[in-house]
Amino acid sequence: MLLAKTFRSSTLKLALISIGIFGAVVCALFGYVYWSTATYVLSRSDRAIAAEHAILQKAYDSAGRGGLIGAIEQHMSDGRFEGGLYLLTEPSFAPVAGNLQVWPSALKGMSGWANFSVRDWKPDSADGAPLRAMFETLPDGYHLLVGKDIDNLDQFARAIYTALAWSVALIFVLAGAVSISVTRRTVGRIEAINATSRAIMESGPSSRIPLRGTRDEWDQLAENLNTMLDRIEALMGEVKQVTDNVAHDLRTPLARIRGRLEKACNRQRDVEQDQSLINETMADLDSVLRMFSSLTRISRIETSDRTSAFRTVNLAEIASEVVELFDAAAEDKGGHLNTVGEQRVLVTGDRDLLFDAMANLVDNAIKHGREAGHVTVEVNQNNGHAVISVADDGPGIPADEFQNIFKRFYRLERSRCTPGNGLGLSLVAAVARLHGVRIEMVDNEPGLKFRLQFPLVAESGLEDGAYQATATRPPLS
Repeated sequence: MLLAKTFRSSTLKLALISIGIFGAVVCALFGYVYWSTATYVLSRSDRAIAAEHAILQKAYDSAGRGGLIGAIEQHMSDGRFEGGLYLLTEPSFAPVAGNLQVWPSALKGMSGWANFSVRDWKPDSADGAPLRAMFETLPDGYHLLVGKDIDNLDQFARAIYTALAWSVALIFVLAGAVSISVTRRTVGRIEAINATSRAIMESGPSSRIPLRGTRDEWDQLAENLNTMLDRIEALMGEVKQVTDNVAHDLRTPLARIRGRLEKACNRQRDVEQDQSLINETMADLDSVLRMFSSLTRISRIETSDRTSAFRTVNLAEIASEVVELFDAAAEDKGGHLNTVGEQRVLVTGDRDLLFDAMANLVDNAIKHGREAGHVTVEVNQNNGHAVISVADDGPGIPADEFQNIFKRFYRLERSRCTPGNGLGLSLVAAVARLHGVRIEMVDNEPGLKFRLQFPLVAESGLEDGAYQATATRPPLS
């Protein structure tokens, strides 16, 4: 099945087209090499023939026909002219001198160059040896032919042609094999992704794309897709958790509301009791509405582009306003709330959201810290970053619960009797993600410290004069 998909793959088709174009270029290049090599070798042979012809022509010019015949006989006996071809004939083409027995029938012109073969030139050649010659008609009507045996040249040209042909064939075979191999590997990796996608569509996002450990681009793609699936699965888990928690948290107030209304329906009207029931019902409804308002606000922070409202703000100033807002709440528990650190720490962000995040951290520290405890808000600069921390001296939380407390509606068992719905720290996490803030939780020994680390900005960009925190805004808890 994989082989069939390989042959149907567009990758293989594209590879074959590329091979065809590359093969055409290679054939053209090899053809040029063959032509230039054969032409060069043939031109050397022609120059040698022309040189011998010039020598014989000079002998004829200086000593006539007798001198020409003597020169031909000398050339035939001289080992330097091995493979030379000579023939002098009468005007009727009857041989006079030379090592060729008969004038070739194809050479009946006045002069020129020609390739031909003679069967009896080489007895071991079945079709006759290939010869190349220069011929002309002398002034006295005699015919002179000077040539060479080019059998070696022909064999050389055939060897080059054969080598080039095998090279081209080998290139095509190797290219085809490599294309099929690469395409098969590519199709295999794509099929693994497709198989995982089908498994996810059938059974949910629990399947993962297998890695081969090659650290190539396919493994990187698989890692990214697996990370995306992890994120999707986590988001689906959060949605399920939120849905379950909303249903759980709504059950109690709605059941109380229904019980009160049923009780009121089955009794006689009493203005004082009815008013009390209405007030209690409105309080429960307000609690439900606050919960939905908190969910909506967190979702709006996470999905909307709020960075357009970013300005350079002073964290120390925001921290002072938050401490002033919650100072009375801390005193009600017999505790103490104070701020320490620098007076000017600038960051880029949304002032209202940062105020809400700090307010929720401080409110959380006061509610879940010890009675008559101390809560400290510290703002400073550390290693090029703006840092704000909120620390209490209460019982703290176990280290294995650190990551869970930012989930929506998540509450520790000991906190379930405390008013709230577990959305305050979820809002802090959403604001932190929007601002690129790193959140750290540290054991304060005793108590818990939240540390938010911001990128630091230059003081010249301070523009927070237009933003004033609303001291009456209640925190989302």
